[in-house]
Amino acid sequence: MTPDGKTDGLQLRRMTIGVAGRTLLSLTASVRPGEILTVMGPSGSGKSALLAALGGFLDTAFTASGEILIDGSDLTDIPAEKRGAGMLFQDALLFPHLSVGGNLLFGLSPAIHGADKRRHVVEEALAEIELTGFFDRDPATLSGGQKARVALQRTLLSAPRFLLLDEPFSKLDTDLRHQIRDLVFTRAKALKLPVVLVTHDQSDALAAGGETVTIGVEP
Repeated sequence: MTPDGKTDGLQLRRMTIGVAGRTLLSLTASVRPGEILTVMGPSGSGKSALLAALGGFLDTAFTASGEILIDGSDLTDIPAEKRGAGMLFQDALLFPHLSVGGNLLFGLSPAIHGADKRRHVVEEALAEIELTGFFDRDPATLSGGQKARVALQRTLLSAPRFLLLDEPFSKLDTDLRHQIRDLVFTRAKALKLPVVLVTHDQSDALAAGGETVTIGVEP
């Protein structure tokens, strides 16, 4: 714990991502609980590869070095399923064969036991995003904004230790982008989750309100 009573959050120490013998990025950063680190750069600069490295699922075509710590625990060599990373992508990626409630039950932490208790937690999660009564709905019937909200809750119900955002607002129209972005940032800050956001959009960085790092492709 740090002197102010907060945990250390997410620490990136000398993180380097490379491909085909070429260094894409080098980064050292600290993301405190409830804070958002924004990483900006053009396509091919390694933004998504950075998130994959943090999440533990970097493609073997890339190389990565450095240290990743969460609350002082070293995650560098820990497999993806044990890191506690929550992730949102450009698409909601809801399971089409499951209902809305089924999608949230899939994400719900196994630490919550009992069918009735788990159903209750999911119903409360739907109410939080103004989707009361949507438990049995087919995800295909949802609007883009509704799908984004369900994807967020599914991720948060897994009780992540930190959150990775891979341009999750980029396919939303302007008004909806603002709404979903505010929801994601507000929920992450309320839960004191360290967040790493990659984006092309300067307005995302401004809304995030934390440190912004700009990376580029080396010649």
